[in-house]
Amino acid sequence: MAEQKKSKSRSKKKTVRQVSQGCVYIQATYNNTIVTITDLTGNTLGWSSAGNCGFKGPKKSTPYAASIIVKKVAERVKETGIKELNVFVKGVGSGRDSAVRALNANGFHVLSIKDVTPLPHNGCRAPKPRRV
Repeated sequence: MAEQKKSKSRSKKKTVRQVSQGCVYIQATYNNTIVTITDLTGNTLGWSSAGNCGFKGPKKSTPYAASIIVKKVAERVKETGIKELNVFVKGVGSGRDSAVRALNANGFHVLSIKDVTPLPHNGCRAPKPRRV
């Protein structure tokens, strides 16, 4: 039998970038809440969602779930040294306000809050009239 070579795979050591300022994107829908923290160029530093934190069903869109999500994201990005955040909120869910308040409670300095919920200018095209 021919002997097979076993190659050792060496993975690159993960380097932690030191970032002082960043952006937070909060997507609060009726069914879920997703929080993503990025640096100023848009590279993701950490994210979490209600389903990721163990919430199921209608509990995912509650304000309590949003505060737990922010707490989990804050633990993940703690080692990057991020302190100041610009907040972008999208959606109409009930976790909007509590997620921003939780950011403040977890030691982040919120520089600005912007609502980026998409709004239709004229909506979809109306269906053609029914012929009887």
